[in-house]
Amino acid sequence: MFKVAIGQDSHRFDFDNHDKKLVLGGVFFEGPPLKGNSDADVVLHALTNAISGITGVNILGEIADRLCLEQGITDSSVYVREALKYLNGEICHVSFSVECLKPKISPKIPDMKKSIARLLNIDEKNIGITATTGEGLTDFGKGLGIQCFCILTALVK
Repeated sequence: MFKVAIGQDSHRFDFDNHDKKLVLGGVFFEGPPLKGNSDADVVLHALTNAISGITGVNILGEIADRLCLEQGITDSSVYVREALKYLNGEICHVSFSVECLKPKISPKIPDMKKSIARLLNIDEKNIGITATTGEGLTDFGKGLGIQCFCILTALVK
């Protein structure tokens, strides 16, 4: 059976943090990092939430808090791997829509696709990533943070 799920995540920028890096889809970008206990990778968090939408097991919450706050694991790819443990099937396609004024996403889309493809063990051609400023209508389009939506299609047993 095919199942489709949506995941979303958003974080504000942490303009005062000069030690943390901005990471999206497992790829480092120039610019201020996002606020959060973890690396605050909104792309991988949206992906994790989409996988949770298929499995029914909520990872971002108690499980991720335990990994991050108790074990010090801040790499969001670990949360995706944790979500995949509950997926009884395979991911067919994943699509992301990122909203932000900055950084510019398009130049690093190929790197993001490679990173996500490795993480999910799927072909890069089965990953779509788009970006928009939303014409500045939201805080994300005004440069205060980043929002990401993810739609995931999986063949489950």
